[in-house]
Amino acid sequence: MIDAQVPDRAALAARSPAELAFYLRTQGWTAQNQSDTGVQWIKVVDGEEFEALQPGKSMLRDYPARVRDVIQVLSVVEGRSPVDILADMAHTPHSLFGGGSDGLLLFGITPPRRDAAPERMREIAQVTLDRLAPLDLDALVLYDIDDEADRNPDERPFPYLPTADPAEFHAEHLGAWRRPVIIYRCVGKYQESQLRSWLTSADTDQVGAVFVGSSSRDKPVHTSLTRAHEVRRETRPDLFAGAVTITERYTRGRDEHLRMLAKQEQGCAFFISQVVYDVDATKSMLSDYYYACLDRGVAPRTVVLTMSVCGSLKTLSFLQWLGVDVPRWLENALRRADDPLAESYAQCLRNASDLLDFCRRLGLPFGFHVESVSIRKVEIEAAVSLATELRAMLDRNR
Repeated sequence: MIDAQVPDRAALAARSPAELAFYLRTQGWTAQNQSDTGVQWIKVVDGEEFEALQPGKSMLRDYPARVRDVIQVLSVVEGRSPVDILADMAHTPHSLFGGGSDGLLLFGITPPRRDAAPERMREIAQVTLDRLAPLDLDALVLYDIDDEADRNPDERPFPYLPTADPAEFHAEHLGAWRRPVIIYRCVGKYQESQLRSWLTSADTDQVGAVFVGSSSRDKPVHTSLTRAHEVRRETRPDLFAGAVTITERYTRGRDEHLRMLAKQEQGCAFFISQVVYDVDATKSMLSDYYYACLDRGVAPRTVVLTMSVCGSLKTLSFLQWLGVDVPRWLENALRRADDPLAESYAQCLRNASDLLDFCRRLGLPFGFHVESVSIRKVEIEAAVSLATELRAMLDRNR
């Protein structure tokens, strides 16, 4: 009989041998002996050796019971519930983006300053993990920041400060994060050899990427966006790569959906939008993209829509500096509000509800991505609260 502490037989059977092996490997287990029927994994914790016997074939009659045994060993070693462990096993870049997944929730963070001391890096990482632990996120997004002074001649409201490499920050300080990580790459600042080296070493079972092009046509680059995708296809075609989509480009040229299709043809498996405040224009862009896919007989990719709170007039100025169109009526409301953070928070929820309903009726796979463009603690905590409410909203509307 399946233990009542873990999900039912169907849930156990749904986890493939590859997912079991990936989870064990990423949690520090070592494969010792392998046979046609399974793999013996070993891990030593505080001097005590633990053994997990991973079944090698899902067609075995007792496969769910064998998965249960592995989960129970992991539960003892990690001090976590079997339900939570089984849920983490279901999250890989392939499971999220391999088939047009719907209702995803991502959270984006910027790594610490590049000149931060190692102790400070570890402290920030732990605070981040503690903040995100209660959220049922599908993936974590790590930004790669570049100087974008060429995008806008106006003074940058928040000064540009070089940050740690997101891949290095993940590898060195976020090892406790068990779910997928989407690493942004501003490809123009990397030599092709640097990009190829990172792609070669990336763990595609846990890491996906979003390639970002130059912030302006006049900015010199080491590697173009087109060439970056070519390098990925040459080096790591198994790495799930996404792209940025921007409503404001659609508003200006009405061709952003065609850009999305071109990127999809280059191998992009998903899209993450720039911060969305202009909901009507975003719905028009999504509609054009969906029907363009339909006309071409191709499946639309998952579009993850970014929500970000605005807790001050300086944050509002920064969003506008980044190119985010904030409707005039909303800008007026934020400028005159006693609490612009509460005003923007409520508007983000309304926007998300509107977009959720629209995407569901359209049949477009979608998700939400929450970020804070400000480093103020109150805005970061509001972003965490927003993610909590969006998860509940998604769960209610599955």
